Parts: sequence; C-alpha cells; structure tokens
Amino acid sequence: MWFLAVLAVGTILRVLAMLGYRPALWFPDTYTYVVTVFRPRPDLVRPAGYSMFLKLLEPLHSFGVVAAAQHLLGLATGVLVYLAARRVARRAPRWVATLAAAPVLLDAYQIELEHLLVSDTLFTFLVVAAVALCTTRRTGAVAAIGLLLAAATLTRTVGQPLIVVLAAWFALRGRLGSSGSLSRRLRPAGVLLAAALVPVLAYGAWFYATYQRVGLVGANGVFMYARTMSFADCAEMNPPADLRVLCDPRPPERRPPSQEYIWAADSPLVLRPGITFTKENDDLAARFATLAITTQPLDYAASVLREAGRTFTWDRPVYPDAEIYGYYQFPVTEPGPPGRYPAQVGADYAKLYEQGAIGTEIVEPFAGWLRAYQNMVRLPGPVLLGILLVPPVAAFARRREAARLAAGPVWLVPWSVAVVLLITPAAAAEFDYRYVLPAVPLACLAAAQSIRPDLLRQTGGDQRAKEFGNDIPPNVRL
Repeated sequence: MWFLAVLAVGTILRVLAMLGYRPALWFPDTYTYVVTVFRPRPDLVRPAGYSMFLKLLEPLHSFGVVAAAQHLLGLATGVLVYLAARRVARRAPRWVATLAAAPVLLDAYQIELEHLLVSDTLFTFLVVAAVALCTTRRTGAVAAIGLLLAAATLTRTVGQPLIVVLAAWFALRGRLGSSGSLSRRLRPAGVLLAAALVPVLAYGAWFYATYQRVGLVGANGVFMYARTMSFADCAEMNPPADLRVLCDPRPPERRPPSQEYIWAADSPLVLRPGITFTKENDDLAARFATLAITTQPLDYAASVLREAGRTFTWDRPVYPDAEIYGYYQFPVTEPGPPGRYPAQVGADYAKLYEQGAIGTEIVEPFAGWLRAYQNMVRLPGPVLLGILLVPPVAAFARRREAARLAAGPVWLVPWSVAVVLLITPAAAAEFDYRYVLPAVPLACLAAAQSIRPDLLRQTGGDQRAKEFGNDIPPNVRL
C-alpha cells in the first residue's frame, strides 16, 4: 500500500515534468549521441549504447517520447529496488523496501535527470536490473546479468569494472556456497563473463575497425590527463620534453576544473595539432597522467578523496562550473541554443530526428510546481553517506551470524556496485552531480537488504540459503 502510494506520487511528478518542459531538456552530450544515430560509428568520447536506444525510438520522431521512455525507466528502477529488497528481506516490514525505492522515485534531481537527454537513466536501469538478478544462480538469469552489464558498459564506460565486481561475486559464491567440482561451482561466473564480454569485444572490434585503436573509446588518456591537472606539478614530475608541453605553470589551486583541460580552447592539450582525441594526443596525455600519478601518488589519492567527498556535502555548491550545474536544475527560462562547438554540429541532426524545430518550451504552472518541488525534495549528501554506512554497521552488529555466511551477505553486491560508481568518476574524471544518482538506488537497496530482523531470530541452512536466493538447497553448507 505504501509503496503504491509512493509510486503514484513519482508518476505524477514525472507527468508534471512532461507537461512543464516540452518535449525534453537538453545537455551538450545530447547532440553527440544524436549524431551517432544518423552516422552509425563509434564515438571517440562516448560509447554508442545510448545512441542505439535513441535509434530504437527514432521512427517516432519525438524527443518527448524519449523523455517519456526515460521516465518509465526511472519508475521501473524504483519497482526493481522494491522487489529486490522484498525478495531477500521478505520478513522485514514493507516500509523498509518502500523507503529504499523512495529516493529514485521522488528525488527531484532524479526526475530532472530522467528528463535530460543523456545516458544516465538508461545506465541506471540496466545496472539495477543486473544487480536485482544476483540472488539467483540459474544459468539463464546469470547470462542475462552479463548481457545487462554489457549493455550498461556500452552506455557508459564506468560499467566496465562492474563486470569484474559481479563476476567476482559469483566466483566467491561458487567456491564457498555449493557442492560439486570446482569447475561446476565456478560456472556461473564464467557464464556471466562470457555473456558480458562477447558484446563488449564485438563493439571493441567495431571501434578498432573504425579507428585502428584498441578500446571502446579513444579518450581515456585525455580524461586521466585532465584529472591529474588538479594536482600535477611539473617541477616535481620533471617530465621529458615531449610531455612538458602539457604542463600548466599555474599552481593547482588557481587552475580551472579538470574538464576545462578537455574542452577549453586554451588547454595545453587542445592547443596541440589535430583534434584532441587523436591517438597521438591520447597516448601523450596517458603518459603524462601515468607520470603524474606515479610521481605524486599521495597527491592523487588526496585529490580523489576530495572529489569523492563532494558527494556527501549537505548543500549543492556550484561545481564544476555554472553552465554544467545549471543543466541539473529545472530552468526558469527557455534554454538557449548549444554553446559548445560539438553540440552545435549535432543540432542539425537533432532537427532531423525531431523532423522539426528543437528546443524546450516551458509551460506554467507545471514548471513552477516542479521548480518549487526541486527546492525542497532531494537526497542530501550526508543522508546518502548514512545509507552507505547502514550495511557494514548492521553486519558488524550481527557479526556472529555474518561469520556463518562465509560467502558473503547479499547486500554486498549492490553496496559494492554503489561504491564503485561513486569512486570511479572521482578517480578517472571528476565529480559531477549526475554521476552520483545512479549509485543511490543501489546504496538504498543494500541498506534494505542488510536490515534483516528474521536473521536475528533464525539460524541454520534454510536461512543461509535464503541469503543467496531460493534456488540454493537448504542442506548446502556455506
């Protein structure tokens, strides 16, 4: 009952978004994705998964339909969190599962992100769907997990480490949670890896055929270079002459945000011959980043912690700059045309997709209601930190029961994925508010799965079997 009420409110809020901001909200990345729809080739900066999603909806010629589909994915993500929490913690109150689903259903910034034409909503749904299936060991479901992770990786490259995390989970369960030969026990991990790697390698082959470069994108070195410019000191690094051209003589505290070293016209990397993401420039940037990290490992670690720490602030200070920050707010006035050159190139393709003019029409009073709601309802950073702390604290509180679960508690899967999603952007790029939102439903799911009143009352094989899903026989010793 409570969950249905929360789901209904979440649906109404999304209807208001559709009515107040027609047909959708735009982001600089949007135009790149649309270009790939009409010029199907791997992009050097972003994988083509979201473009494939747009291609599926392209016959309808409506970005409004795309926004509606993303809102449906947001609602579906909330439903998945609720069902996954109830599957494991079925003796816990329903309100626990409802609370776990509430942030993704009700957070104003989540709703705004769904209305933006960017890849994050699709990525979030794919990852949550994969994690929700992790209580099973059936071959078909495990293969589905691998395919979902492959789709997530080809939507956002931050999905790559998640394949390792979930494969490690199934390998751990296989070694400690079943009988039979070792190869049989590790089979689920192998199935997951095969299902995930085949599509990823196929895309990598397409990328290689297009650019004669190994990888899924051609910008990893560039982004790592930009990341290290928050601390890199060439006087300490003493780089060779060919790398010294990438140095910034300004002290780190006077430098712009990391992203400016990728896009700003006066960036040392952008000033080099050719486009920023040529193989030569990307390799040079990667070498510079490697030297900076190995020469200044403590500075790098401190920088990553500072970036990750922005996740847990109570307020939302403007970062990395006012332009990007503004894209995450429901606007008061109609946004202007794209300002950056790559976005300008894609604007004509966007008109072709829509078969008409593009832009955003703001319709009152619906838009005003949403702006007022966004000023009041969001998940503050310290609350998210508290949610992340719930599972390890609960596990410590019942460490005797946890010791019997040698293969690890099931909450460890969503919790680990949430942590990876929060740390990876801070380590490889920079903090961005929209990078936090995909981790929220997983952190909430982990917290719900760790709250197990029945675990405090019951012990034995049947309970241990439930920890890994109903498909594990109760007589199996873990």
